[in-house]
Amino acid sequence: MTDRHNRDIDRQPAPMPEPLPVPTVDAHAHIEIVTNDAPDSDAVRQVLDDAKSVNVDRIVQVGYSAEQSQWCVDMANAFPGRVLAAVALHPNEAPVVPDLEADWAIIEKLAQEPRVRAIGETGLDYFRTEPTLRKRQQESFKWHIDLAKRTNKALVIHDRDSHDDVLSILLEVGAPEKTVFHCFSGDVEMAKICIDRGYILSFAGTMTFKNAPALRDALKLVPQDQLLVETDSPFLAPMPHRGALNTPAQIANIVRAMAAERNEDVAVLATALSVNAERIFGSFA
Repeated sequence: MTDRHNRDIDRQPAPMPEPLPVPTVDAHAHIEIVTNDAPDSDAVRQVLDDAKSVNVDRIVQVGYSAEQSQWCVDMANAFPGRVLAAVALHPNEAPVVPDLEADWAIIEKLAQEPRVRAIGETGLDYFRTEPTLRKRQQESFKWHIDLAKRTNKALVIHDRDSHDDVLSILLEVGAPEKTVFHCFSGDVEMAKICIDRGYILSFAGTMTFKNAPALRDALKLVPQDQLLVETDSPFLAPMPHRGALNTPAQIANIVRAMAAERNEDVAVLATALSVNAERIFGSFA
């Protein structure tokens, strides 16, 4: 894996939450960073078992490089019924790989795998990307959008400090039928645009952070059938464990926080999130 993503995770896991009353899905995780182990290892199985013990029984394992996307496919194949895969070059990866077209070819081949149900995470990230590299990042984003449409798979978008350009590119080239904003980070106005266009908004532990009132306001607007929940593990553990190692089990805490903000029953919301995930990504069986 590349050093840009597979950083050493030297943190204690967040404490295990109380189980949810019904099963639901973590729509976006990076288990290889949690475990730093083989995709069929006991360490990976333990992460899945821990999540299942709190009723988070299915996970979408998401790619960010050619090599790591293969890991995602291998994990999904190792755990049928429990894991699906997404494959892509992360927007921070695309401008710096030695041969972008060669890596695209790998992603396109992996996209044909039966347990690959999404193209992602792709998109734009201007937080650390120098302006001179943004054109190549945008080019890669457009390529991934086209791949999602050609393969009839969901598109999973990473959008950091780039809202306007992400929205304009989707409008320019045409968004896939199933377009997911992973770890949604916009405000109410952006949420309204996404809702109107039929996009899916996926919320992570960031919605629990004290400095995220705009995110909570946006969450309240999203129709239940345009909503997903994710951990983005091992990052973004929800409050009160911010800074701890995040794992898919923490979905239980995030769903409870979402339900409280939306004034919804936890079981009803968890069920809706599960139904949405299966509609967008297909059956985990």
